[in-house]
Amino acid sequence: MIRADLAVVGIAELATPEGRAARTGSDLDRLRIVRDAAVACHQGRIAFVGTERDFRREVELEPGGRVVDAGAGTALPGFVDAHTHLAFAGWRESEFDERLRGKTYSEIAARGGGILSTVASTRAVSREALTDLIRDRLDTMLALGTTTAEVKSGYGLCLEDEVKQLEAARFAASDHPLRVVPTFLGAHAVPPEHRDSRGDYVDIVALRMIPRVARLGLARYADVFVDAHAFSLTEARRVLESAREHGLGLRVHADQLADDGAATLAAELGAASADHLEFASDEGLEAMARAGTCGVLLPAATFFLMMERRPPGRRLVDAGIPVAVATDFNPGSSPTESMQAAMLFATLWGGLTVDEAITGATLNAAHSLGLAGETGTLEVGKRADLVVHAVPNRYHLVYRFGVPRVRTVVAAGRVVVEDGQLV
Repeated sequence: MIRADLAVVGIAELATPEGRAARTGSDLDRLRIVRDAAVACHQGRIAFVGTERDFRREVELEPGGRVVDAGAGTALPGFVDAHTHLAFAGWRESEFDERLRGKTYSEIAARGGGILSTVASTRAVSREALTDLIRDRLDTMLALGTTTAEVKSGYGLCLEDEVKQLEAARFAASDHPLRVVPTFLGAHAVPPEHRDSRGDYVDIVALRMIPRVARLGLARYADVFVDAHAFSLTEARRVLESAREHGLGLRVHADQLADDGAATLAAELGAASADHLEFASDEGLEAMARAGTCGVLLPAATFFLMMERRPPGRRLVDAGIPVAVATDFNPGSSPTESMQAAMLFATLWGGLTVDEAITGATLNAAHSLGLAGETGTLEVGKRADLVVHAVPNRYHLVYRFGVPRVRTVVAAGRVVVEDGQLV
């Protein structure tokens, strides 16, 4: 008999990708579907996935074990959000109103708004206050079904405040059920004090910030924003090569607002992911496919910025690139913690099917963070990260848009959300 200390029964439909590596092409929407399903967990790991009938025959609940009734809901793996900027202070709702009145994102940034506005707010708060802000956002994400999330710095833009952001993320995650994967993004923008000496700032990022962050173990990845208003390919290469030399994985904000050649750079350097990609060239996507670099779709940002160019979901799939879906949660271009919203835009705006979006939001996202062997699917041996949605099947997650219906969240084998409320 299989021993278990937690069981989830009464599942009308269980839907999960399978495997320990990303899915591509036609395999992206291939899910295992189990009707009348049950899941059993033991010591934080999945011990059984199958029909409830087989569960009754094969699984023995330990004394004191718990049974959770899914109420004829739908079970999916916990969402993995592979691109967030949640370590910030201050919102930018006034800029949103400006854009509705005709201002462009670039115009707002040119007058000191945009990223630099958030930098000023984030620099002004203490590490303790920032820790509290991050913890509150992790709570919100967990209640919406996210059990793993990448968290970037990038709103400090000096050594002290970049370290502050990453330390705050570490402290917030230390006692939180949602697992955090930290990313250093000191090359997010050139700070005001280096507007006339950008080369000096690139030196600081490459020669001072990255070595310190790596030595302190504050990040698993380093990222860089390649854009006419941020960093050139040459500058990005220098930052990324320094990161690689210091043992950090690589991620790239690539070709969001123009074809800057960043997708090709990401592939050349063996980056784990290139994110955005709205304007990526065919050559850049072909290079990513050859290198196995994940393409992270951020369709909520594309929609929120009212861009004419749609997210390149189908282009990435057709190119054979491992496609992930993420929120890009940040105060300026995607102020949402909801992976369900990201999936909605990935389907209606980015051209993915529901099943492709599910794989992109779970297994492929986990793969982009180096965690596909650990989470992102409901399979025996993996970390028990499971969400029960109060809908009859998986299609309702996007079909009935705008209303989260998370009933139960299990993270590492522990019930952390019950009846939609944090435990």
